[in-house]
Amino acid sequence: MIPFVPLDYETLRLIWWLLLGVLLIGFAIMDGFDLGVGALLPFVARNDDERRIVINSIGPVWEGNQVWLILGGGAIFAAWPTLYAISFSGFYLAMMVILIAIILRPVGFKYRSKLADPRWRETWDWALFVGGFIPALIFGVAVGNVLRGVPFRFDDSLRPFYEGGFFGLLMPFALLAGLVSLSMLVAHGASMVMLKTSGAIFERARIYGSYAALATIVLFALGGVWVALGLEGYVVTSLQDVAGPSNPLAKTVVRQSGAWIANYGAHPWMIIAPMLGFLGSAIALLAYARRLAGLAFIGTAAAITGIISTAGLSLFPFLLPSSLDPNASLTVWDASSSHLTLWIMLLATLIFLPIVLVYTGFVYRVMRGKVTTEGLGRNPNAY
Repeated sequence: MIPFVPLDYETLRLIWWLLLGVLLIGFAIMDGFDLGVGALLPFVARNDDERRIVINSIGPVWEGNQVWLILGGGAIFAAWPTLYAISFSGFYLAMMVILIAIILRPVGFKYRSKLADPRWRETWDWALFVGGFIPALIFGVAVGNVLRGVPFRFDDSLRPFYEGGFFGLLMPFALLAGLVSLSMLVAHGASMVMLKTSGAIFERARIYGSYAALATIVLFALGGVWVALGLEGYVVTSLQDVAGPSNPLAKTVVRQSGAWIANYGAHPWMIIAPMLGFLGSAIALLAYARRLAGLAFIGTAAAITGIISTAGLSLFPFLLPSSLDPNASLTVWDASSSHLTLWIMLLATLIFLPIVLVYTGFVYRVMRGKVTTEGLGRNPNAY
C-alpha cells in the first residue's frame, strides 16, 4: 500500500498525461514564437537595423521561454521513463539535429553584433534562421512518426530496442506533420513580430503571417483527411489494468484503419480540439487582414493549442505506438513511474509551476512595448 497518496494510480496517470500536454502546448506557444521569429528573420527584415529590431523583439525573453522545453523533457523523464528512454534514444539523430539548431540561437544572438562586418552579421542571421526553421519542422515530423508508429520492441526482460534510422523518419505523412508544425509556428512568430514592431517590418510580418495561417488551415485539413482515410491507427483489444504496475507487454494491440479518429466518435466533445485548430487559424487570418496584432497572437496560440490537443486526443491512451510489435506500444496505463513518484512530482509541480507562470507574466509586463531603432541605441544590452 502506498502511504500518504490520496489520489489513486489511475487518476495520477491521467493527471500526468494532461500535464504533459499542457507543458508541450506551453512550450509550443512560448518558445514557438521564438522559433517562428527566427524562421522569418531573413524575410521580414531587409537591412541591419530592421534585423536588429526583429532579433530584439524576442531578445529579452527567448532564454526564459526555453524553460518550457526543459519542463517538458523533465516531465517525460520523471513521469514516463520508458517513453523517455525509447523516444530520446530512438530519435537520437533527430534530437541531435534539433539540439545543434537550438545551440545556434544563443550563439547567434550573442555573436552577431560583435563585428560590424555585413558578411559576419548575415552569416549569423542565417544561423538564427536555421535555429528557428529546423526545430519547428522536426518537432512536427516527430509527432507525425508517433502517429505512424515507431519501430521499437521489447525483449522478454523488457529491454527496449529501436530498429529505425534517421531517414526512415522522413516519410510523406511525417513530413506533412512537419509542415503543419512549421506553418503554425511561423504564423505565431509573425504575430509576435507585429506586436513588437511597426512600419515596414509590421507589414511584411502581416503578409507572411497571413500566408502561414492559411497554410496551417490547408495542411491541417489535409492531415486530418489522411489520418481518417489512409493512416492505420492502434487499438487495445485486451483488458488493461489501469491501476496496475507498468508493463507494456501485458496487453494485446492491433492496427486498424481509422483507429485514430475512434475517440471522437466515442467522445464527441473531443471535436472541440480540431475545431479550435481551425478556428484559431481563421481568427489569426482575419486579424492579419485587420492589422490586429494582439488578436492574431491569441488566434495563433489557440490554433497551436487545438492542433497539439488533436494529436494527443487522437492517440489516447497511446503515448508511443510500436510499428514493429504493436503489443509493445506504450500507453498511459503501462509506461508511467510508480504511484508514489507521480504523487511527489505532482506536489512539486503544484508549487513550482505557478511560480514559473507568475515570473513569466512579470517579465513580459516589464518588457512590453515596441522595439525601435532609437530604443536600441539607448540600450547598451541590446543585441
